[in-house]
Amino acid sequence: MPLLITSPHNLRIKQLLRLRDKRDREREGLMLVEGHAELTLALDSGAQPRALFYCPELIAHDPNDLLTRAPQAEQVEVSRTVFEKIAYRDGPDGWLGMFPLPRRALSELTLPVPPLVVVAEAIEKPGNLGAILRSADAAGVDAVIVCDPTTDTHHPNVVRSSRGTVFTVPVIEAKTDETLVWLRAHRIQIIAATPQATLNYTAADLRGAVALAVGTENEGLSPTWLAMAEVQVRLPMRGRVNSLNVATAATLLMYEAVRQRGLT
Repeated sequence: MPLLITSPHNLRIKQLLRLRDKRDREREGLMLVEGHAELTLALDSGAQPRALFYCPELIAHDPNDLLTRAPQAEQVEVSRTVFEKIAYRDGPDGWLGMFPLPRRALSELTLPVPPLVVVAEAIEKPGNLGAILRSADAAGVDAVIVCDPTTDTHHPNVVRSSRGTVFTVPVIEAKTDETLVWLRAHRIQIIAATPQATLNYTAADLRGAVALAVGTENEGLSPTWLAMAEVQVRLPMRGRVNSLNVATAATLLMYEAVRQRGLT
């Protein structure tokens, strides 16, 4: 029988709330995934939760469709008051899972030929990183490398904005220097997006082994990435601002690569 928690002061609830902090996530090796769709995608990818927290009052369908898929997980029913305390988004649907952090390293990547990789350097906002992951899943990108991150790839808002695709796309956090060495070793060409480029992104050859590199909202890619890129490309801008939202720019680059590879 599932455990029932009705008090927001319960020790298990306090543990969940601590997992909103990066230091606690790293120390515990755990992360939070909220939402029925996100949990379904995580389970479909093979991830197994340590615990599932659910509120029947908020659930719009049979809770057994998820509970029976995670028989090894601790299953905890909570009251509406408790769930609204542990939820991190508006309009919660009554589902929250606690998962082990999916730790990956560059050395563990197995890539097809030719690989399509996205490099996201120092992305500041969790929503932007999550949107990049969601587009990467849709475009069939082989890996997303988050270089010198300023936001945690396991932040609840990254998971939320990615719609759970943090589990379906290999995501690696790495330093710039080790990423550059890895790209060279695998003969992957760096395509850097920058407003200062003269080559339109649709004119670049994206059919081979490429890493599409995008940078921060305010500064763009660092001088190191721009210097090491074999090709620099720009997205045409006809308005008064000189760049797009980084997730939008990354999505356009990904889908241009998809178009050129005949995968549409």
